[in-house]
Amino acid sequence: MRVFTAPTEVSAAVGVPLGHSGWRVVEQAQVDAFAEATGDRQWIHVDLARAAAGPFGRPIAHGYLVLGLLPALTAEIYRVEGARLAVNYGLDRVRFPAPLPAGSAVRAGAVLHSVDEVPGGLHVVTEVTVERRGGDKPCCVARTVTRLYL
Repeated sequence: MRVFTAPTEVSAAVGVPLGHSGWRVVEQAQVDAFAEATGDRQWIHVDLARAAAGPFGRPIAHGYLVLGLLPALTAEIYRVEGARLAVNYGLDRVRFPAPLPAGSAVRAGAVLHSVDEVPGGLHVVTEVTVERRGGDKPCCVARTVTRLYL
């Protein structure tokens, strides 16, 4: 866990790899719950028999489910002491280069892409890469945009 104690430390870390989160297994039950919550019940995610005969040989997690893991995964990688509030401001350049089969373990790596001062805090863009254990390509690469209020 990288801990920043001052805004200047955050700015100085732009371009420096911050490390990785722990591994987290994305189980089929989580995929099913996400499908139920969002209404995205496409067979490739929730129909075990049909997905087994499909292009990936088993169900895969929704890309947006993987994206939804980013706040929890990045919280394991770095934090800014004194930040009283972190607000999801958006996303840039989201890609899903490889599928994430249900039951797979993932972890995230992060690099600060840019840090700008804004009234009351920082505007932080972090490039996050989510990799699957044993995978040859990441299952998600995204730039998260966060406002940190100090």
